[in-house]
Amino acid sequence: MRKIVLTIILVLGLATLVLGCTSQASVAPAAPTMAPAPPTAAPPTSAPAVAPTVAQSATKALPGNATSVPTTTAKLSGEITVFAAASLTEAFKQIGANFEKANPGTKVTFNFAGSQQLVQQIGQGAPADVFASAAKKQMDDAITASSVISGTERSFVRNRLVAIYPSDNRAGVKTLQDLAKSGIKVILAAKEVPVGQYALDFFDKASKDAAFGAGFKDAVLKNVVSNEQDVKAVLSKIVLGEGDAGIVYTTDVAPDAAAKVGRIEIPDALNTIASYYIAPVKTSKNLDLAAAFMKYVLSPDGQTILAKYGFIPT
Repeated sequence: MRKIVLTIILVLGLATLVLGCTSQASVAPAAPTMAPAPPTAAPPTSAPAVAPTVAQSATKALPGNATSVPTTTAKLSGEITVFAAASLTEAFKQIGANFEKANPGTKVTFNFAGSQQLVQQIGQGAPADVFASAAKKQMDDAITASSVISGTERSFVRNRLVAIYPSDNRAGVKTLQDLAKSGIKVILAAKEVPVGQYALDFFDKASKDAAFGAGFKDAVLKNVVSNEQDVKAVLSKIVLGEGDAGIVYTTDVAPDAAAKVGRIEIPDALNTIASYYIAPVKTSKNLDLAAAFMKYVLSPDGQTILAKYGFIPT
């Protein structure tokens, strides 16, 4: 009887143990469903610092422009005004057009006059970004006046003198010596104008040459009926027949003027090779564009255009 009782107790104990384990196994898998899900999909509370891209920087520099972003922050844009010697008119107009075409969004405006006039205008506050002078003297004057920073100027092209007369040549001017003949009406640029001073230098040299004689300069100056403020005015008056002869640059006898005037070459020994200088104006509001224009003038493309118009490339 005692064995039976012990057996029953043992069986009941085993049954209780099995049921307990089964109950724990059925509850265990439910535990994870009660724990919070890992935040793998949630965004971080603070983003790490990332340097802005070039495009993002460009966008910040263009307020209100959310869709159009330049491909590079170095892209040129804006306007500049170039004050240039009158003799550069035709060549610089083409250079300006080519520069604008190569740099969409830019505009180049020109002011052509005698170099001495341009220095004065810039000194009086005329808005200018680039100054191109037909002589070193006027560039030095601009530097002295603090209009241009010394060391920024560059020599970019050269030119030479030629004597001209109207196509009908009623006065019969055939040689340089004829400029000194009595009654010949000579038109020059004023001595303050580079080409005017160069003409005087020519007369000085010729007066030391036996082929002209010591009195050549004085005789020519007695024949001067007008001193103009730039070389284009000299050319214009000779074309119109208001003078019998004048001194201009070879570049002024361009194809459109060649049919209206005759020319007499001045020998190298008596001539002056004029050096032109270019520099950014100190008060320019667009120095990047001014520097780019200067670089284009000095580039092979710019030099080719200048040579096309008769200038001597550097």
